[in-house]
Amino acid sequence: MESVSLYAGLPFIVVLLLIAIMPLACHRFWDNNRNKAIVITLISLPMFIYLITTMPVELGHSIKDYASFIILLASLFIISGGILMTGDLQATPRVNTMFLLVGAVIANLIGTTGASMLLIRPMLRTNSERKRTGHIPVFFIFVVSNIGGCLTPLGDPPLFLGYLKGVPFKWTFGLLPEWLITLAIVLTVFYVWDRIAYRKERAAEIRRDIALMQPLGFQGKINLLFLGGVIAAVSFQTPTPYREIIMILMTFLSLAFTRKETRTDNNFTYHPINEVAIIFAGIFVTMVPLLLLLRLKGAEFGITEPWQFFWLTGGLSAFLDNAPTYLTFFSLAQSVTAAGPAGVPAIAGVQVDLLRAISCGAVFMGAMSYIGNGPNFMVKSIAEEQKVKVPHFFAYMAYSGLILLPIFALITVIFFIR
Repeated sequence: MESVSLYAGLPFIVVLLLIAIMPLACHRFWDNNRNKAIVITLISLPMFIYLITTMPVELGHSIKDYASFIILLASLFIISGGILMTGDLQATPRVNTMFLLVGAVIANLIGTTGASMLLIRPMLRTNSERKRTGHIPVFFIFVVSNIGGCLTPLGDPPLFLGYLKGVPFKWTFGLLPEWLITLAIVLTVFYVWDRIAYRKERAAEIRRDIALMQPLGFQGKINLLFLGGVIAAVSFQTPTPYREIIMILMTFLSLAFTRKETRTDNNFTYHPINEVAIIFAGIFVTMVPLLLLLRLKGAEFGITEPWQFFWLTGGLSAFLDNAPTYLTFFSLAQSVTAAGPAGVPAIAGVQVDLLRAISCGAVFMGAMSYIGNGPNFMVKSIAEEQKVKVPHFFAYMAYSGLILLPIFALITVIFFIR
């Protein structure tokens, strides 16, 4: 293992750069999952062959983790896609803030992807009579698609990868203080922002909003039972492969017992989960030598403080995908912990304070751009489909820089400077 070369990490870096650049440079080409599969295969296949001959055990572990990872994401995505929220509430700042708060809570049960797909359409429908709503998808991405999913391994893909690496299921409950303070500040900013926008709406639009109110309703409620089965399989630490078998079973039951019309009305397609499966197949193959290198040599890089891990993990998560970024710094932290003093509290071979910083950085700062986390672009696309004028890539980053960076600086001071 000491012979692992730094150059072996280049395919992993290429895959991550593709994730960041291709949606901007070649959107139409990259939007086709077949094209993604071809490109990812061309990059990762040579590494796959190399690993079979040199690191078969490590490759096997990575493939096993990939299978568990994709099965969880697919089960949450497919089952939540069978739940349709109907209705049209009055689009007041108070109601909108409650939408975001509820989304943040349930993201920890059905994942940020599931919560985003469940709530974005009813929230946009509720606000369809208003004109000044471009900020709503932005804050939705901040809260529901990212920050909300911090408390369980089900909430966000990086935390589930940590769970697969040995972090106990209940450990992330301990991130409640960081979650509460961050969420409270973001929701307060949103409420003030939305209140100002609401006051600028014309009286005719407010009257129309009130006239078209309809109570909330749900279709496909049986899927709540199937979601409960997935949650139980993970939270009770059911061993592999039984955990994955249960999740697959719950998924097939959802497909069997949900009316096709419900998924149609939800605009459900398999495109997003197929995209995730293709990209992460390449990531899980190409990251093997880099993770080994970080575990062996990571302590030599001089990154040892929680605040450094918070900002470096978060900084990369903002522009690359936050799940592989989490794994990268998780391995680096294992190396730092192994080289540090004995007796320091550690979880899965990582110092507790470093693990807290890595977890929060990956989850929170995935909100900094449209490409930081899987649901971000999905929410943007759905909002545009509903004729909501959302910020373009760099305008969105102006929002996130103005709003989130000062909040993250405060979180750093409170939690990550020792």
